Amino acid sequence: MKLFLAHSSNFDFRNKLYAPLRCSALNSQHEILLPQESEKEEITRDMIKSCDAVVADVSAPSLGAGIEMGWADAFGVPVVIMSEKGSKVSFSVDNVAAKRFEYENPADMLEKLGAALSSL
Repeated sequence: MKLFLAHSSNFDFRNKLYAPLRCSALNSQHEILLPQESEKEEITRDMIKSCDAVVADVSAPSLGAGIEMGWADAFGVPVVIMSEKGSKVSFSVDNVAAKRFEYENPADMLEKLGAALSSL
């Protein structure tokens, strides 16, 4: 599957999301687009439209991630919502979620994400 990862820029996404994903089996099973891995890439509607799913970490609020989830929903691209346990998450994300889960640590996130993706 081709996956796009939406998230806030206001937390340590490189260590909490990018590094665990790149070191996981999911990285070899899927094409994962990490939008801020290369600072030069612009996120576009066409990028979202070309994906099989959008994975959105909503542990921290983000207008950009909200827009990306909205694009995905409008294009019929399933959205998997994940958040770190104890995060204050907007109730509105449930309107676009095909799957939703909370995770406690990176290993838990990877396990639950793998299960959510296999059930899409």
